[in-house]
Amino acid sequence: MIQDRKIVLYIAASLDGYIATKDENLDWLFAVEGEGDNGYSSFYQTIDTILIGRTTYDWIIKQENGNFPYQGKECYVFSSTPKEDTEHVRFICKDIIPLIKDLKARNGKKIWLVGGGKLVDTFLKEKLVDEIILNIAPKLLGDGIPLFHKNDFESSLVLKQTRQFNQFIELSYEVLS
Repeated sequence: MIQDRKIVLYIAASLDGYIATKDENLDWLFAVEGEGDNGYSSFYQTIDTILIGRTTYDWIIKQENGNFPYQGKECYVFSSTPKEDTEHVRFICKDIIPLIKDLKARNGKKIWLVGGGKLVDTFLKEKLVDEIILNIAPKLLGDGIPLFHKNDFESSLVLKQTRQFNQFIELSYEVLS
């Protein structure tokens, strides 16, 4: 039976809405006292497909010393410049809508929209995000890479759950429109 798989934006941000500093640094995030892995492992078990922007992918690979951290999951990296696929990643530099419709129509678990900001913006504008799970860190950065960009559209959300992981607050939303 074909199901309508959900695309979930699962991400952390500062209290003032930034996902990284201007120089793409996340040290501030890892300095906040959490609880275990802040629910990451349980979330990770609910997904089988990962969508990620090229800049974020490059940052992760650099942080992981060239090792791909999401082995065993189907992974698509969206890029404006062509790049050859790897053993673990398929690079996409074309219209995303047909691919996303195809992925959502397949049987499987949820689809994780990792980021970054540009990709999140595109998915929200195209109304492709079904859920948002936002972990808020008690940190004010003042400037940096915003989670949400200024847009010419609105989205309505419904709060489904809140959880606390020591200093982090997790907000889970269903996206209505």
